[in-house]
Amino acid sequence: MSLDFLTPLSWAVVIALTVWPAYRKFSARIGAKPSDVVAPLSFTLIVGLVLFLPVGLAIHQAAQEAQNLLQSLAQIRQNGLPVPEWLPQMPLGEHGARWWTANLSDPRSASELLGGNLDKEAQAAWTRTLGGQVLHRMFLFILALISLFIILQNGAWIGNRVLDTADKILGDPGERLASKMVETVRGTVNGTVIVAVAEGIIIGAAYVAAGVPNPLLFALLTIAFAMVPLGAWVVFTSAALLLVVQGGSVFAATAVFFFGAVVMLIGDMFVWPNLVGTQARLPFLAALIGIFGGLQTFGLIGLFIGPMILGALWIVWREWLLRSPSSEEVRD
Repeated sequence: MSLDFLTPLSWAVVIALTVWPAYRKFSARIGAKPSDVVAPLSFTLIVGLVLFLPVGLAIHQAAQEAQNLLQSLAQIRQNGLPVPEWLPQMPLGEHGARWWTANLSDPRSASELLGGNLDKEAQAAWTRTLGGQVLHRMFLFILALISLFIILQNGAWIGNRVLDTADKILGDPGERLASKMVETVRGTVNGTVIVAVAEGIIIGAAYVAAGVPNPLLFALLTIAFAMVPLGAWVVFTSAALLLVVQGGSVFAATAVFFFGAVVMLIGDMFVWPNLVGTQARLPFLAALIGIFGGLQTFGLIGLFIGPMILGALWIVWREWLLRSPSSEEVRD
């Protein structure tokens, strides 16, 4: 089986484990029967909208910004880019101003530096490649939603079979182990989303205060990339650079960068592991190792698989090995 199809299935399982309590309340409120398809279908569509709307809005805003960027690049190739007023005032600003004048103020040099030899065929090939990737991702997204619908529709049956299998293989502790793994995934997802949204909102307020162009787009990108370690750093660094390039205050751009760095360091190094560890009942170091180790081994889905594996090992060590007959005799 291709790994491309395992990825959306894994995401469907992670999402189903996370939203299962909310789905149970939703199904009970609309009075759905276990055999009905209305509740799982409606809830799957709601989840799809919640996941797709921010991404769709970000893509729409990015497409508009891409058009503006292409127009700006065309103007720079024709007229060059004047030296910013703040550049000569910076340390080594005179050298920077001379380089800027030689490479960006002159239209021919700017055109060569910015890719003046990029012909229409290359642009068309790049557009086809990008379009193919977008269609592929959309297909995987739809496949994940279909898998989520099937899991929600048969969730009770699947859960009972998993618990029965765990009991047969591992005995009485097997059910506790399965429950622990579910709690770990649920806690990791909730902690990751909560911290990412909080970081995006706080840094997004800094975008607005500093006058960053299109702060809503950068705030959405910050939320999305904050779920990946060090991902949001690229976003707020790009926002600070864009603010400077478009003639904004150097002080404001510097403040955006350092404020974003402080928020991300606090969120990623302290709040996130503590929140994930508390919800999953993992120690701080175990949660940190599970998060980063899972990301390195399994990719983005490893953010949730890693803590789940650490949580399973932790429950085995704590409840089985520490409660062995020999240890019980010593305590007695």
